Amino acid sequence: MLDQPKATRKGEELDQEKLSRYLRDHLSGFQTIEFIRQFPGGFSNLTYLISTNLGEWVLRQPPRGANIKSAHDMAREFRVLQTLQGIYGRIPEPIHLCEDASILGSPFYLMERVKGLILRNSPPPGYDLNPTRMRAISGAAVDNLAMLHQIDITSTGLLELGKPEGYTARQVTGWIKRYRNAQTDDIAALDQLADWMEKNQTPDDYPGLIHNDYKYDNLVLDQDEPARILAVLDWEMATVGDTRMDLGTSLAYWCEAPEAEVMQLAASNLTWLPGNLTRTEVVARYNQTTGHNLDDILFHFVYGAFKIAVIIQQIYARWKKGYTTDPRFEPLIHAVHYFGNLGSRAIEKDRISNLF
Repeated sequence: MLDQPKATRKGEELDQEKLSRYLRDHLSGFQTIEFIRQFPGGFSNLTYLISTNLGEWVLRQPPRGANIKSAHDMAREFRVLQTLQGIYGRIPEPIHLCEDASILGSPFYLMERVKGLILRNSPPPGYDLNPTRMRAISGAAVDNLAMLHQIDITSTGLLELGKPEGYTARQVTGWIKRYRNAQTDDIAALDQLADWMEKNQTPDDYPGLIHNDYKYDNLVLDQDEPARILAVLDWEMATVGDTRMDLGTSLAYWCEAPEAEVMQLAASNLTWLPGNLTRTEVVARYNQTTGHNLDDILFHFVYGAFKIAVIIQQIYARWKKGYTTDPRFEPLIHAVHYFGNLGSRAIEKDRISNLF
């Protein structure tokens, strides 16, 4: 039931001999790569298991054809992990960064493999995700996010990751621009959300560490005690800013039961299983821990829905342009519509739960 890699997808193979030669020159004690496998989850950065004479490592590199530097900056992600060491214990240990694109076609980095349970698009076979267990997991996930958001970014040096002042306005402007640059279809709901966000954005508050992709499939859980989080993965978009924006993105990923019947991709976040907190309960628990004023959470949720739609649109656009032949990408346009409609329904109903 531990997260397991599979055979590498066609077109995403690594040059094992070239990588081996490079690592012999740069890592003390390294001799051979025994095998390479690919972790199948996710639509963004490519993630591989590298089994070596020194143990198992995870290799991360950008997807083929990606040109979104801020979302696929391997050097930045590696340095975020380095900075977090000693500040936040639930991260994989960073091992080595290679910025030479001639080795594997793009920069990459190696990190420790943290073995554990990852909740991907379906319950692990034979593992009982009963309501009591899911309640505990969902509560632990919210509490951990609240803990991340309360780390002192000034005394820890994390402030160097970004600029909290003006964060909300930059994000609204930036994600609307990214959508226009990647747009392939006319989607009225996304046009509505873009206009609504510009008119209703809230002033910045609660500056802190932002993960920017916090959801179940980026959490490594203890198999025997799944409410214990061993590691948080995928820090490529981490920064500092108004932490409510991070909460809003997580809430938009937080699929509720009726929504799981509408959109398969949304259902891949197993927050819809019986026992999970609802989005409204997530906000209440987060507020109880942090004390943050969340009266404007509708704005942050709508922002999250728009942002996720744009991320999916960017991935779909790469497929549309022929940069990838991965068949998973072709139907993603339906998910773009879904997240646009999710935000639109939230505005119409003036709430973030029970939208379908």
